[in-house]
Amino acid sequence: MSLESWGLLIAIVTMLWFSALGIAYTRRHQPTVEEYITARGSTGSITSTATIVASIMGAWILFSPAEAATWAGLIAVVGYAVGQAAPIFAFAVLGPRMRRLMPQGHSLSEFVWFRYGKVAYTMVLAIMVFYMFVFLAAEMGAIARAVRAITDTPLMLTLILVGGSTLAYTVYGGLRASIFTDNIQFLLIFPLIIVVLAVTLAELGGWGDAFDAVRAADPNLLSLTYQPGVELGISLIIAILAANLFHQGFWQRVYAAKSDADIRNGFLVGGLLVIPLIIIGGMFGLWAIGQGVSGAFDPIALFKLALEVLPGSVVLALMVLALVLVMSSMDTLLNGIASIFTSDLPRMRPELKGRRLLTSSRLITTAFIIPAMVIGFLFDSVLYLFLIADLVCAAAVVPVFLGLYVRRFTGAMAVVSSVLGMAAGALFFPTKSLAGWWSFQGLTDVWHILASGNTLASFLVAVVVSTTATIILALFARRSTTSEGYDFDELASRVQLLDG
Repeated sequence: MSLESWGLLIAIVTMLWFSALGIAYTRRHQPTVEEYITARGSTGSITSTATIVASIMGAWILFSPAEAATWAGLIAVVGYAVGQAAPIFAFAVLGPRMRRLMPQGHSLSEFVWFRYGKVAYTMVLAIMVFYMFVFLAAEMGAIARAVRAITDTPLMLTLILVGGSTLAYTVYGGLRASIFTDNIQFLLIFPLIIVVLAVTLAELGGWGDAFDAVRAADPNLLSLTYQPGVELGISLIIAILAANLFHQGFWQRVYAAKSDADIRNGFLVGGLLVIPLIIIGGMFGLWAIGQGVSGAFDPIALFKLALEVLPGSVVLALMVLALVLVMSSMDTLLNGIASIFTSDLPRMRPELKGRRLLTSSRLITTAFIIPAMVIGFLFDSVLYLFLIADLVCAAAVVPVFLGLYVRRFTGAMAVVSSVLGMAAGALFFPTKSLAGWWSFQGLTDVWHILASGNTLASFLVAVVVSTTATIILALFARRSTTSEGYDFDELASRVQLLDG
């Protein structure tokens, strides 16, 4: 059999195996609604770490860090790693706080509903669903193109196979099935990455020769002061930190942990493990440049290098790694999106309870897979959609999460601060071609990044303006009213378990 035939066979077996494992586990542990969307109090520190790492480490780590490295260099990859670890560390602080305020809670949107009201809730719901849906579509598009690069399989066939196999156990078992398969996927991720890394280095002649080739091709890529890389690294830290705080998959795992200590341990260790994984992924982009098999802004630089230097058996191991990564993140995204709506449905339709609510959650999960497949098929890159999501998250992050700590900050203030940040950031936001749409030399004379089309300027301005507005409004509220503000004790009494 050819490499392509073996690759397709192994891909199908991998997908069906995980689907079968998830279904078999669920048959022995039929979930209630609560277990389906929160798996409340079921994971200790080790399981929390495993499911956190497996959930966030999608196929994107084989594409995005390497692509960033091809033009922005090593420092951008370091920024990418720090940016991805930052929100995981943040959950070690925010997670226990949310559980203390809302011990029977389910989602961030639920917190915003009771804390800030319907307008802020609508804004946060839109942000969360849009970000997670784009993430889902990007993952599906990425794995379809990775499998096509190795096996020449049509995109739609891969999309149907990976979408159907992941959906099968996710719809059936919910979060419990996702966490169960995450543990197995976690155990596979590190050995597979180590094998691919070790063989690649051996084929390139070792660390010294691999990086000497990069230095000869473009020494700027290895400089820790390379300006484009520094700017991209800062942009990624802001964008990823803000966006992932609106990732429902993380909030589900906050409530799935058995205790606050398990939350802290799981997220802190998970954040530390994520850093080397992303840096390793980025180094493949550098080596692809050094070997002359890839150019700048190449989204499949890692796979081009692999097909050039790796033996067929290791290329197949890389494909298995990609499938493991994508299924571990897809099931989290699908169940996360469904859980947002499921936790909110009883407030809008009180008659939905028990099995009917569980059925509704399963239908919601299924509804998102087809449009995600379509977008994954049609667009080689959903980068622009990600940038939009990152901008609105950056503008909303401070106003939304201030409500966890400050009593006098209201929903109207949160919305106004967020919208001001979004509007200010939009002034610098790039067009679809990632170019600017206006010019004003006076601003760039003050600081070169203050130019239309500069994403760093857009994210920074969004954060600074929304944070400034938040501080001003919070101080004004403190001085203008004698009220003690929101009673956090209300959250514990108003938020109830979905199983009654």
